[in-house]
Amino acid sequence: MLKRGTALRIKATEDNANVGALFLNADNPAERLNLPDTLKAQHVARLTAGTVLYSDMARILCSITEDSVGWHDPLGGCSDAAMVAAKYGALAYQEGRNDWHQSALDGFLIELAKYGLGSRDLMMNVNFFSKVEVQSDGSMQFVRGHAKAGDVVELRAEMNTLVILNTCQHPMDPDLEYQSIPVTLTLKRVGAAGSDDVCRRYCAENERGFTLTERYFL
Repeated sequence: MLKRGTALRIKATEDNANVGALFLNADNPAERLNLPDTLKAQHVARLTAGTVLYSDMARILCSITEDSVGWHDPLGGCSDAAMVAAKYGALAYQEGRNDWHQSALDGFLIELAKYGLGSRDLMMNVNFFSKVEVQSDGSMQFVRGHAKAGDVVELRAEMNTLVILNTCQHPMDPDLEYQSIPVTLTLKRVGAAGSDDVCRRYCAENERGFTLTERYFL
């Protein structure tokens, strides 16, 4: 749970990390991340420092204030149980314990359930530390070896935000060995976005988004 005025720093401890993420208004979970609007408003197909995460109410849930990778995937989605079983083999928790083959979708649903939420509250997810390029023919290509140990991304909460994370592999990762690369999470207090803030000034739409978000807290 990220309070407005705090930042979450995610650091990869090994190469090839992937962190799937969902974002919801912690005070009203009916408002949640809208990735199509996030990309359309900022004219991007990737996320990096300076870009923000818009809700379906055109407010800004979080801003990306620091990024050592330069590209985070908003297009690839997440794996489900059938995909994981077909790719890596079925391995239940009763058999594998902490090494079991969990899908990202199941991971999201388990965490959402802790807050009284479920499948109706799902949305498109961000995949931090992963890169997917869209080719000229419209196909999508996963870029291997994109993230390295020590890479970081920092998210500043512009609203009180419920952040749901998992470290399952990206669904387009061609590696046939099931892995869950660990990351470290750090929280800190930060100041509000000023008039010269890189995220506010990224584009005109972001200026309007920050204004709308600030009015929400008047």
